Amino acid sequence: MIILKSPKEIEKIRVSCHIVAKILSILKNKVAPGITTIELEEIALKETKKNRAKPAFKGYGGFPFALCCSPNDRVIHGMPNNKPLKNGDILSLDFGVLYDDFYGDAAITVPVGNVNNSAEKLIEVTEMSLYDGITKAVTGGRLFDISSAVQNRVESAGFSVVRDFVGHGIGKNLHEEPQVPNYGKAGRGVQLKTGMVLAIEPMVNFGSHSVKVLDDGWTAVTYDGSLSAHFEHTIAITDNGPEILTHL
Repeated sequence: MIILKSPKEIEKIRVSCHIVAKILSILKNKVAPGITTIELEEIALKETKKNRAKPAFKGYGGFPFALCCSPNDRVIHGMPNNKPLKNGDILSLDFGVLYDDFYGDAAITVPVGNVNNSAEKLIEVTEMSLYDGITKAVTGGRLFDISSAVQNRVESAGFSVVRDFVGHGIGKNLHEEPQVPNYGKAGRGVQLKTGMVLAIEPMVNFGSHSVKVLDDGWTAVTYDGSLSAHFEHTIAITDNGPEILTHL
């Protein structure tokens, strides 16, 4: 069941999302060669506490960390560790909080030091595909209008869209209906309505779209070892069009 949110509820989600955006901004500025992802985890936890929020992912389904850190061929759900990041790596950071009974969720991919042109283009196209999808999140449209816009941007650049993982509705639960695939034919899917709040999150691979999950049961990696990038915004569908709630 898709839960439509009232303006008052969207305002509460906006507050949670603003906390997420602030913390991701802090983390982005800390990413540099030599830092470890467990250090980023500690920063995320400290900032979450400072904002009197709760980390959304820690303990969710048994996931042991607050921050998903996915470098290079890691697609999503990467676990923080003590391995220093290297110049030329790329790092996806996925983060969420619970504040005043509502969740916020967002993700970014950032270069570590100086990256090559291919990695730079992958990051750029993935972020652009997110905004292409957001522009289609309008009242009266169809869910797969979003999916198709993402897929078109990604595949026209020669990259591939991950199909095993999708975006989602969000509100009092971290994951709600509907699922939001990053591929599909425009004009299909449920009708979009004012009051829907969606976490749209393209995951894009440099090579094949195929992924596999490691033995830890969480970390998804590209099947062919190619780079992967991930961007996510929580958005509200309003009578005036889509509103990005995880913008600073």
